[in-house]
Amino acid sequence: MSSHELKTLLDDVPDTLEMVLRREPRRPLEIEAWRDAGDEALHAFADWCAKPGDRSAYAVYRAAQDREDAAQDALCHTHTSRSSVS
Repeated sequence: MSSHELKTLLDDVPDTLEMVLRREPRRPLEIEAWRDAGDEALHAFADWCAKPGDRSAYAVYRAAQDREDAAQDALCHTHTSRSSVS
């Protein structure tokens, strides 16, 4: 399957707007999502470092890092909207 075909296929999957967390949340969901994504990125980075030159391991790491960045952006947006004054 080509990357274009895969992208087209994934674009057709509806977004359920659900979050899946690795542990029972003890803090606000945005913080837990960010922590989970950070843990995943850390493990993916370690895996990539253990396999120098492995393009697949690097792609997994970059995807995990992107998820961590997105979770951080969502956390910042949530915090900013809670603290802003009209």
